[in-house]
Amino acid sequence: MNFKEIHIGTLISQRIAECKIEMLRICNFFKCTEADIEEMLIQENLSTDVVLKWCKLLDYDFFRIYSHHLMLYSSQSSAVKYSNESGKEKSLLPEFRKNIYTKEIIDFILELVETGKKSKYQVINEYKIPKTTLYRWIEKYRKD
Repeated sequence: MNFKEIHIGTLISQRIAECKIEMLRICNFFKCTEADIEEMLIQENLSTDVVLKWCKLLDYDFFRIYSHHLMLYSSQSSAVKYSNESGKEKSLLPEFRKNIYTKEIIDFILELVETGKKSKYQVINEYKIPKTTLYRWIEKYRKD
């Protein structure tokens, strides 16, 4: 899974195929035509309310893919700097910890290292993963 380039229509199509859901059921759920559904499936981006409906229909959290993207590609240091130094009051929005790594994220990172696409040093610097955490993952998940 490429967490950097997300094409939501393709991912939804893949999930539809996995679940073997008939087009008639999808059309009834969305209250639209088959052409409307086909149009959604070729889109790279969809509105959040539409993605939420797909999550419910396909029993899959597509938003988690975007969360993984944020974990891997957003700058944690700039987010902390902005929120702490801006002098503004604390946000009323929920705050989430960035350093909660799922099995998919760990596998993704370890695959980059194992295939040689990125060195351990590159992973540590680009994704802001602590050195000890990366080495712990290698020890724990790649004992062959």
